[in-house]
Amino acid sequence: MASIEEKIKEIEEEISSTPYNKATQQHIGRLKAKIARLKEEAEKRRAQGSGGGQGYAVSKSGHATVGLVGFPSVGKSTLLNTLTNAESEVGAYEFTTLDVVPGMMEHRHANIQVLDLPGLIHGAARNKGRGKEVIAVARNTDLILLVVDPFNPHQLDVITEELYFAGIRLNESPPNVNISKRDRGGIDVQFTTKQSHLDEDMVQAIMREYGIVNAAIVIRQDLTQDQLVDALAGNRVYIPAFVAVNKADIADPDVLRERIREIGEAGWTVVPISADKDQNLDPLKDVLYEHLDLIRIFLKPQGKEADMEEPLVVRRGSDIE
Repeated sequence: MASIEEKIKEIEEEISSTPYNKATQQHIGRLKAKIARLKEEAEKRRAQGSGGGQGYAVSKSGHATVGLVGFPSVGKSTLLNTLTNAESEVGAYEFTTLDVVPGMMEHRHANIQVLDLPGLIHGAARNKGRGKEVIAVARNTDLILLVVDPFNPHQLDVITEELYFAGIRLNESPPNVNISKRDRGGIDVQFTTKQSHLDEDMVQAIMREYGIVNAAIVIRQDLTQDQLVDALAGNRVYIPAFVAVNKADIADPDVLRERIREIGEAGWTVVPISADKDQNLDPLKDVLYEHLDLIRIFLKPQGKEADMEEPLVVRRGSDIE
């Protein structure tokens, strides 16, 4: 009997070998839903079999938390030490950081917690190199700073792919979908906007493959099959992110420019830096602050002058409470 991992691999191979067209899109959507369901089942079994395991214990503090995510030896520890008062061990070999090291950075009156995470490698989403534990910490951050170097053009693709497989959606918003399960009545589908990728039959087929047979679903945006599966899974996290290209001081200028161009054309905000030489870190802090969407509120006590020294720092969209 095939294992869950073998079943997933078989389905992935079927998807890759199936041409995508109008006749096959519903079938492919059902296969994607089946993969998502099998991955959830595999994760539950791993959690039960490991008895919870020993994860990284990190308490969030400050106004926001940023995770430094990247390959081993790209300079995350040096960057943490430069940005904050932390003392993360630095070495000229891989996996120097074997634990999560926190530090606190102050910028524009905000106290921003920065976490140096152990390096991610290919297979991290399947727990290679304790990847599951690292990703579990990344899922709870307010911003992910993807740290790469100019020498390996595939780093960014591998990292983002591993985070995607682990249910982390970078620079995306949650699908605007409302699902109300019920005891009977089948599946009612309502679209409030024109769809480019879905129709009623496809939505019903994907939902049934995910084990939902009685529900009302209202879709309020133009969704892809993958976004619908994300909405059904209900365990995705949506985190802003941008890219820092470290070691800019030792890279060939032409190679560095080409790397920055490629990353920018892929839709990323990218900042070249040298953590070792403390180069371009002020612009990095500014971009980091803006991506956290923090705002400063200068308070004016009744009958007194406004306090321009210590503002209230909150995330944009926070309410009075």
